Amino acid sequence: MLHNVAISPTSTLHIIIYTMSDGVDNASHNAQLGKNHWLLSSVSMSAVFFPTVNQVHWVINYSYTRMENQHDLIIVRKVCEIYNKISKLEDLNPSNHVNSLFTQLVTLCTSPCQLDVNHLSQEVKETIGKLIRLCGKAEGLLENHYSTLIGSYDKPLNHMKLFPYYFNYLKLSHLEFTMLTTHCSQVPTQLAFVGSGPLPLTSIMLATHFLRHTCFHNYDIDPLANAKAYGLVSSDPDLSKRMLFHTSDIVHVSNGLKEYNVVFLAALVGMDQKEKAKVINHLAKHMAPGAILLLRSAHGARAFLYPVIDPSDLKGFEVLSVFHPNDEVINSVIVARKCSVNQGVYSPLLTSKCSELEGFNPLNHGNVIEELTVDDQA
Repeated sequence: MLHNVAISPTSTLHIIIYTMSDGVDNASHNAQLGKNHWLLSSVSMSAVFFPTVNQVHWVINYSYTRMENQHDLIIVRKVCEIYNKISKLEDLNPSNHVNSLFTQLVTLCTSPCQLDVNHLSQEVKETIGKLIRLCGKAEGLLENHYSTLIGSYDKPLNHMKLFPYYFNYLKLSHLEFTMLTTHCSQVPTQLAFVGSGPLPLTSIMLATHFLRHTCFHNYDIDPLANAKAYGLVSSDPDLSKRMLFHTSDIVHVSNGLKEYNVVFLAALVGMDQKEKAKVINHLAKHMAPGAILLLRSAHGARAFLYPVIDPSDLKGFEVLSVFHPNDEVINSVIVARKCSVNQGVYSPLLTSKCSELEGFNPLNHGNVIEELTVDDQA
């Protein structure tokens, strides 16, 4: 068995093995290189026949990416292991096994780390893309399950806390409202939420606790999701009038977007960078000048769960603030303002400055979360 080792300038290690056997021990390579912060990116194998000796030699190419932080390396490896288990599931509907796997994944991805997915190998990035789509599908099934359950009660809004991530959404909604009020001089009269789904928790929480006179226009491409969502608020005399549901792809809405003071873009609208850019460019073209766009993104290991939005990609918007959570809340929040005609496209320098705001935590301002919890229990 012969080895050929080469390290590229981009910190990628290639180990090429020439052997007469195809049974090379991958685990031994992983264990040995793992001590030196190398992450296995890909393995390729090919057979070469040598007619002079009438033998077939296997050429195996291992590609490893160097990671400076051992803790980050462990996270990436464990995430990939969980992905392999999830990808083999035939059914992603809520069950003990499915719930356990995704709980492990969320716990892992919300642990402190300095991970930047942009520095991972292309192979790992492709795995992330596949995992995000699986997470999106599982999240949709989870929301559909609990929307059906909660909707079976006479007063569904009194049972919203049955959803296991209720308090995560409560904290996220409070965070988004606090950031919104920092940049809005007036309470929005018309608000659009794009990608509301069958369980529109954010719209319900904002309408109930924070924006009690705002009309919410919820957009989703699935008519069944909208029907279930409306069923949750139809019995409430107030929300049934202020919560409207539109079955439409937002990229097919043009003039209507000019009616909204604020537009929320859900994290799973646009499952990759290309799809996300298409939606953002459409909003930049049709939103009213000066209107606020609030987007959910991801940072660090949370980028294994949701697509990342780079503030520099928000052409046609002025980025106002960026917040990255360090608790059980998963989504980062970006607040931007639609540029007026004479503003043009904002400078990328503004984005880098705004990105430095990640240390700001509006959840420290007041005790709204605690007050709402007490009120809900009353």
